Amino acid sequence: MPKIPRELSPLEVSRLKNEGAHAVGGVPGLYLQVLGGSRSWVLRFVVGGRRRRMGLGPFPSVTLAAAKEKARAAHQLIDRGEDPIQARRHQVLSAEAANAKALTFKKAAELFIAAREAEWKNSKHRQQWENTLATYAEPVLGSIDVSMIETTHVMRVLEPIWREKTETAIRVRGRVEQVLDWAKVRGHRQGENPARWRGHLDHLLPAPAKIAKVTHHPAVAIEDAPAVVARIADAVGMGARALLFQVLTATRSGEVRGAVWSEIDLDECLWTIPAIRMKAGREHRIPLSRQAVALLQAQPIIDGADLIFPSQKLTMLSDMSLTAVMRRMKLEAVPHGFRSTFRDWASEKTSHQSEVVEMALAHAIADKTEAAYRRGDLLAKRVALMQDWADYCRPMPVPAA
Repeated sequence: MPKIPRELSPLEVSRLKNEGAHAVGGVPGLYLQVLGGSRSWVLRFVVGGRRRRMGLGPFPSVTLAAAKEKARAAHQLIDRGEDPIQARRHQVLSAEAANAKALTFKKAAELFIAAREAEWKNSKHRQQWENTLATYAEPVLGSIDVSMIETTHVMRVLEPIWREKTETAIRVRGRVEQVLDWAKVRGHRQGENPARWRGHLDHLLPAPAKIAKVTHHPAVAIEDAPAVVARIADAVGMGARALLFQVLTATRSGEVRGAVWSEIDLDECLWTIPAIRMKAGREHRIPLSRQAVALLQAQPIIDGADLIFPSQKLTMLSDMSLTAVMRRMKLEAVPHGFRSTFRDWASEKTSHQSEVVEMALAHAIADKTEAAYRRGDLLAKRVALMQDWADYCRPMPVPAA
């Protein structure tokens, strides 16, 4: 039988200075190796018919008791026929893989925004994403690995603002959900998304429609529209002309401010806004009334600017440029409110079909089945609608036959 070494005490181990491997006893194959003045622990063993040597760390950083504990753990693997060296290597690789997948929510949000911003229609979207996530989500989720984020974390973000800032909370929830979905596809997390609404958070939070305060853009009353539009037409400045064009076309401020001459066909009296500039992501054709055409014909084409309504620096007007026109007129209404005025006028003062009016406003069709079968844009019917609207809010002499 092989000789069983005597078990050395910690003091005896500390006195081992001679070069070579010294058996310390207590655990089979455990040695203190002294080499070139340095001392370290080594475990010798046989597994699968192969002699192996496994380092257990330097002495005295790894004490005698700690070395024995490591050696006993290795022997448990050996008794099961496993190689502790391979097991340790696998553990290291697994840890490295886990670290490679580790990603905080803050970093994930940054990567997601960088990946998606090319799809957004204007630079404000990035700022809005960054601001809402930094203000509401990151104080709770920012430093947490995305793989560890659970429903309780998401609720800590949403509950404080769900009732008081419902619209903001809805956006925050949706943005957190998108970041976590992105992280899952990239392999940084598994399982269901804790920020999803349907079938999950809708059981924990009240429905937004039941608690959100509905706010509408202040609009000019139907009866006041002709007088207000006349004042806008008399106002001086690029912002006033852009605002008048927005009113006549019932479009959004951004669509007018970003309008370029290449989108206009004066011969056909048509303005075609490409999908990339539309909120719904679909091309929108707008029949131009005689009043809108006259406005464009009077609008000078400025060298170096394709924009129809450029700023003094030949860049796009700010949204406040149009709002400022109405503020100077002491109106409580805002430019976007004219779309509501247009909608109310069409419903109360005309017999134009609702679907024609909705198409003029470029509203998405809520019914998915109807949307799937809708092919045309009702342009012919909208020609009459837009001329009627222009004649109501900005009357002009009818040309002689």
